[in-house]
Formats: sequence, C-alpha cells, structure tokens
Amino acid sequence: MNTVSDKKPRLTTSAMIASIASEGQRVKAAPFGKALVEYAANRPEIVGMTADLAKYTDLHLFGQAYPERFFQMGMAEQLLMGAAGGMAKAGLIPFATTYAVFGTRRAYDFIHQVIAEENLNVKICCALPGLTTGYGPSHQATEDLAMMRAIPGLTIVDPCDALDIEQAVPQIAEHKGPVYMRLLRGNVPLILDEYDYQFELGKAKLLRDGGDVLMISSGFMTMRSLEVAKQLESDNVKVGVLHCPTIKPLDEATILTEARRSGRLVVVAENHSIIGGLGEAVAGLLMREGVMPTKFRTLALPDAFLDAGALPTLHDRYGISAEKMAASLKSWLK
Repeated sequence: MNTVSDKKPRLTTSAMIASIASEGQRVKAAPFGKALVEYAANRPEIVGMTADLAKYTDLHLFGQAYPERFFQMGMAEQLLMGAAGGMAKAGLIPFATTYAVFGTRRAYDFIHQVIAEENLNVKICCALPGLTTGYGPSHQATEDLAMMRAIPGLTIVDPCDALDIEQAVPQIAEHKGPVYMRLLRGNVPLILDEYDYQFELGKAKLLRDGGDVLMISSGFMTMRSLEVAKQLESDNVKVGVLHCPTIKPLDEATILTEARRSGRLVVVAENHSIIGGLGEAVAGLLMREGVMPTKFRTLALPDAFLDAGALPTLHDRYGISAEKMAASLKSWLK
C-alpha cells in the first residue's frame, strides 16, 4: 500500500505501480504485453520501443519474446517518437510505450510533426493515464486527452479493463495511421467479459440499460460506472452505462441515439481533467446536434494540480470513487 504521513506525503514505489483493482476483484496480469506478444508472432513488422520503461508498461514481455525487434531508447521520449516515425516510414509498425505524462508533455511536438502530420503507422501506448498513480502532478496525466484530441488524424483509445486491452491491441495494429492508447498495466481488472462485450475500434457499447440515468464513460471509469449502477439498484434507480473506449473518432451515432431518450439524467464520467476530455467532446456533440437531455452533468477531475497520496484516498477526494459517484448521482436526481 501507499504510505501517507500527516504532513507531506511520503510514497513508496507501490504508489507508482498501484493497481486500480478493488480488493477481491478478478484481474489479469500484463494483458497488453501478452496480447502484443501473441499478435506479433506472425507479424514480423511489429516492433516494440520504449523510453526506459519496458517493465512498467509490460513491454518487457515483448522484449523477452522478440529481442531482435525490441528497442530500448533510454530516457529520451522525443527520440522515442522520432525513431518510431522513422521505423514506420520503413514499413514497420512500432508500438512505442512510456508514461502518459512523458509521451504527451515531453514528446508532443514530435508526435504532431513527425508522426501525425505524415499519418505514420505508429501505436503510442502510455501508462499511468489520468489519476492512476499517487506520485503527484509530475506523473499524473490528467490532461493527456485534451492534448492528443487536438492532433488531427490521431485515433485515441481509452480501454476499461484487461479484455478491452487484449482485444484493442490487434485492432489498433491493423488500423492504418497513428494511435494513442491509454494503457493499464500490471494486474488489470477483468469485468467486461460479464457483459458479452467485444471491442470495436470507433464504437461505443451499451453495457446495461437504465431509464433514470445514462452514464457515458471511458477507461476505468466504465468499471466505476457499472459499480455505481449496481449500488443504486437498491434505491430503485435504474442506471444505463455506455462505454466509449474510442475517444476519437467518437461514436456520435450511438451517443446521440442514447442521449435522445427522454427523461434521463446524462452523466459523462472520465478519468481526466474536466477540460478538453470526453465530457467536453460529448457536450459539444449534443449542442451541435440540438440534443438537450433533461439534465447533463460530468464526473471528472478538477482543473487543478492534484495531490500525491494513496490512490483510494485520492479517488475519493476527487469524486471518482464509486461511493462518491453514487452520491453525486443521487443529489442530481433530486
């Protein structure tokens, strides 16, 4: 567990590698690394690249399986993205991994100019998205979606669980053009197999229906939304959950179909700043199309530099724990 003092937080390494899984929740180890190893078995053009973070993005499994196709670039994210672009020009399909803060903040210009502008076939997979580490603002990528959504032609994926990741890997590999995927690594929760779910790039999926609330979510906030839906059943509140694993391009048709159903509170839940993420993307879509839900709210991180500390405490503090989310929904339904 993370350790927090009464004064300044003093964190162990577990704060960096903490799992988002709840106690007793089913998990699968390293789904990204294992899925990439399996997919690359018959695809010699797949290469793995990282900026000194193979172990902490699960890419070390690829390096062990295919050492001749694994490239350790050192602590140099700009070099990582530039080299990935060069390999893509040579006909390879690089999977480049690092932490989301480093891949976006440090290497943004290289992604924009070298990779996206030329529509190169680079797959950027970044761990610790949003509030998934207790190490504070230096490692909390709470603005990565806002940054990456602004890059023309860049596909963005925010998977919920291990199944989502396993199924997304071959699809983003086969997609022609650059992809940014938020990466969950280590022991990743497994929940979507209970909902007859199949990942489809560019598609949102209604995991459960509900006549009182529609929760539109991505990433692990879909897991939390499903927990909230189950909690509120005892209060006779029927909550639907629409999972949007592809942030860009957004599945506008499905979102509009669900949002047009009358009498429901529509809530967007995301592991990202309230600025520039899924919430604003959905709100903009609804405004452009003239769709006005009975109520519209967002559950997101504040536009602020967040604290360091233990993840459960931070999720509760910033309103993205299941308990706090359920309380918010109850207040909005009054």
